[in-house]
Amino acid sequence: MRAVIQRVKSAKLSIDGKLYSEIDKGIVVFIGFKEGEGEEKLDWLVNKICGLRIFEDENEKMNLSVKDVEGGIMLVSNFTLFGECYNGFRPSFIAAMNPKQASEMFDKFILKTKAKFDNTVSGVFGADMQIQQHNDGPITVFIDTDLIEKETRR
Repeated sequence: MRAVIQRVKSAKLSIDGKLYSEIDKGIVVFIGFKEGEGEEKLDWLVNKICGLRIFEDENEKMNLSVKDVEGGIMLVSNFTLFGECYNGFRPSFIAAMNPKQASEMFDKFILKTKAKFDNTVSGVFGADMQIQQHNDGPITVFIDTDLIEKETRR
């Protein structure tokens, strides 16, 4: 799984020109699933995202989580996170999980995130979504669950 987490002052997600979900201060999480992945890392990823200390405290140090600042989380499925651009100029998405399985994983991701953090909204898997974000910082963090073991051994 790959997640791109962006700190925002606000975000709105529309589908077919209609507002579907929105948050004020918080984070937008773009999530992609890789072919062959299982659920075993979902809990780890949800816990990591909900606990990321990327908001500033009173000393202007990034020391607070989205929960600490009473923010919101917006989850957006994004298979293009597994786009490979090494050969040629057209991305290849062969590493991305097939849509049926990815949709199921995204649903589980939403449920697990909502169970840990009430103020969670999402987009719709496979929909043509338009997202307006007012990025804050900008602060952007990238997590790839394939790197968990490598990073935790440091």
